[in-house]
Amino acid sequence: MKSRESHVRLKQFQVNEKTRQLGQIQLMMAEMEKMAAELEYQITAEEKKAGITDPSHFAYPTFAKAARQRSDNLQTSIKELKVQLDAAELALEEAQAEYDKAAALEVRDAGHRSNRAV
Repeated sequence: MKSRESHVRLKQFQVNEKTRQLGQIQLMMAEMEKMAAELEYQITAEEKKAGITDPSHFAYPTFAKAARQRSDNLQTSIKELKVQLDAAELALEEAQAEYDKAAALEVRDAGHRSNRAV
């Protein structure tokens, strides 16, 4: 049955696409975490150089203040990506289950066709 075979190929394509999307989200999260860590290092170095660690202090370094804001923005983005990651993992599990079901039906149908041919 061509339609069943194409259905299985479609489900395989969907699983591959969901896997790719999951990988992209994980890559973006890793890059943002790396950038945030670099910013934290720069903030610490700037605070150490100025001798002021209180962001509300009037002489707190402007660079450290801006870097802290960028770091906070990155952390917010990472949290949003975590939500997307969870949704993508769930979608991948569902797509994999649908593929497994379609593949099992294809195997079953192939067995029925070969039994009839005998």
